[in-house]
Amino acid sequence: MTRVSAPWLTAPETESVLRALATDAAPVYFVGGCVRNALLGRAATDLDLSTALRPDAIMARARAAGLKALPTGLDHGTVTVIAGDSAFEVTTFRRDVATDGRRAVVAFAETVEEDAARRDFTINALYATRTGQVLDPVDGLPDLAARRLRFIGDPATRLAEDHLRSLRIFRFYAQLGPAAADLDPMALAAVQAAQDGLARLSRERVSGEMAKLLATPNPGPALTAMAETGVLARVLPGAEIALIPALVAAETAAAVKPDWVRRLVALGGGDRTDDLRLSRKTAARAATLRQAVAGNTAPAEMAYRQGTAAARALALLQAAAKGTLPPSDWADTFAPAAAAVFPLTGADLLDRYAPGPDLGAALNRLETAWIASGFTLNRAMLLARDTAPSD
Repeated sequence: MTRVSAPWLTAPETESVLRALATDAAPVYFVGGCVRNALLGRAATDLDLSTALRPDAIMARARAAGLKALPTGLDHGTVTVIAGDSAFEVTTFRRDVATDGRRAVVAFAETVEEDAARRDFTINALYATRTGQVLDPVDGLPDLAARRLRFIGDPATRLAEDHLRSLRIFRFYAQLGPAAADLDPMALAAVQAAQDGLARLSRERVSGEMAKLLATPNPGPALTAMAETGVLARVLPGAEIALIPALVAAETAAAVKPDWVRRLVALGGGDRTDDLRLSRKTAARAATLRQAVAGNTAPAEMAYRQGTAAARALALLQAAAKGTLPPSDWADTFAPAAAAVFPLTGADLLDRYAPGPDLGAALNRLETAWIASGFTLNRAMLLARDTAPSD
């Protein structure tokens, strides 16, 4: 008998939710990623629960116990229950009645087996009782042990139900890591045949999957498989994966955590704001990095203008482009550059220029010289360099 053990299983917040909802007639099970990750020895990112209780009963029982219950997805049987600082997505057992590749019409079900049959991969259809005993209705445990992705039932049917699964297969492949078994050729063939359906997905859903994939320790093999099936070109036209292995190597050598935006820039292909519906903040950050790479901006200048984080990202991208690794002291020079203050203001040049474009151009010219000097030129040196005649 397989059991999971994880801090969330016995956390006070978890206990309060289970006490409120679980009954002998309708047990509540942990399901999906939290169970899968616990078996892999990884932290849970979400706590999803599944039960035969209907949504109205879930909300009533939670509120009676003093917990907050939010009807976040009643059409699909989902209620969010808040206990302390933890949120639990509680979903009634369900089965698909009809799907169009984006949305499913569901009917509530009574058993774990019915609920499991509608999920995507066997490793995501693992359930656990409140004591940690694992239920495995679709033989996902052997697949998880082998780090193997297998669709539940016919791959083409699963993909027709939800086109996002054409991306999720690559995301989970990347998340399984270097021990992952090769992707099933039949599954890849089904993904390739179904890729037209990707055009029907919202860009927000595509963005979510790509962000998770690119944030894995090494997305290279998954991106390669995406490229070979044509899926990468569908979601990120013009993307090239050539820099990704070198970037991962540079990040590893520098002991830097993965950053999906940095890797998105490494894929090239221009502005991805529309492709992925990027937020303004993310789009601005990607544009700054993209322009700095194209302009061969020095990392020290990037540190001065945008801060140390941006300088590190640029240095890693430039190292990847050159096929080199950052030196051991690669980040030490960025903090002084980020803290540097240009020693001139417009007031220093008013005896030479009238306020306006010429004054601005002079300041820019002198700032460029100051940056090129390694921020060593002082005010007097900079004024001496400016030989513009006085009016």
